[in-house]
Order: sequence, then C-alpha cells, then structure tokens
Amino acid sequence: MALNNFLQTRSNNACELCSETDNNLNEYAVPPKKNDAIANEVVLCNKCFSQIEQANYADVNHWRCLTGSIWSEVPAVQALSYKILSKLKTEDWASEALESVALDEAVINWANAEDELEAGRIIHKDAYGVLLESGDAVVLTQNLNVKGANFIAPKGTIVRKIKLVADNEEQIEGKIEGDTIVILTKFVRKSTV
Repeated sequence: MALNNFLQTRSNNACELCSETDNNLNEYAVPPKKNDAIANEVVLCNKCFSQIEQANYADVNHWRCLTGSIWSEVPAVQALSYKILSKLKTEDWASEALESVALDEAVINWANAEDELEAGRIIHKDAYGVLLESGDAVVLTQNLNVKGANFIAPKGTIVRKIKLVADNEEQIEGKIEGDTIVILTKFVRKSTV
C-alpha cells in the first residue's frame, strides 16, 4: 500500500519509531483514534507494525528505539512511543525514558485511552474463568432454585443461546423450561455442545 504523501514526507520514508527504511511501510492509526485524520497516524516498518498488531513486546532490544522516538515532535508518535514504553516499564531503560520526557497531558491521555477503555469493558466469564459470549451454551454447575417459577433447575442442565447482561459481568440470561431467567455466571461453565 502506498503511503500518503504527507506521511511519506514527514517520515522521510522511514519508520517513525525505529527509523528502518523498509520498502513496505505501513500507516497506523494510534488507538483508540481512527485513520480519519493524518494527525492520528504514524508510519511503521513491518517489524514494528506486526509486533504492535500482535501486542508482542517480547523483543525488548528492538523497542529501545523508543528512547529516541518519544522525543518526536509528532503527537501520534509520542503517544505510541509512550504507550509501548509503559508496557515495558519494568525495563530500567524504558522507565528512565518515561521519567525523562515531559509530554503534553493530551498525548498521555491518548496513549492511555485504549487501556482505560479495555479496563472499563464488562467481560463475562464462567465459574472457571472461560470467556462467555452471547449465543453460547452453558451447563449449570449446581442445582438452582428459580425464583418466581416454582422449580429447581438441576445441575447439568444445558442452557443454550445465552444473552449477556450488558451492565453486570456476573449475570447472563437464558431459557430454562421455557422461562427466561437471570443466572449468575459463577454457577455455569461454558459448554462445547
């Protein structure tokens, strides 16, 4: 994919993080912002791009380049550098880089915004910590007294096509004996059926 002319000029046809002059440079919108504005994008080489996309920062020595890119005049480059350095702050050099730079508060907020959104997201998990999604089938792990329906749902009952309660990670909805009921996630396990 050909780079936008502005980004090509701004980056001098090099990765804005590690300065690699790769023939396959990529435009990358720094999350949670979208690629609807050039100011939200950085130019990345394939190595940086693939590691960021996979959230794989294990190649610690590669990311030492951030000690230079954090000083960029481009807010998107600063935000991405800060974000990655924050993930590597157990490394002395990364921690020192974060402490040595004074970034605008808006850049720091941008760098932290995606993690904050993820932390605020409601995630439903069964009694064993397995992720639940709408439409899954679950199995009851104990007998449940169904309030208002005058019956007990026995352990081992399969509840198909569950719905997640949007504002409570501890609750799902499902039908048992024709009645839609709220079930606590701590009393179910995800079924493979």
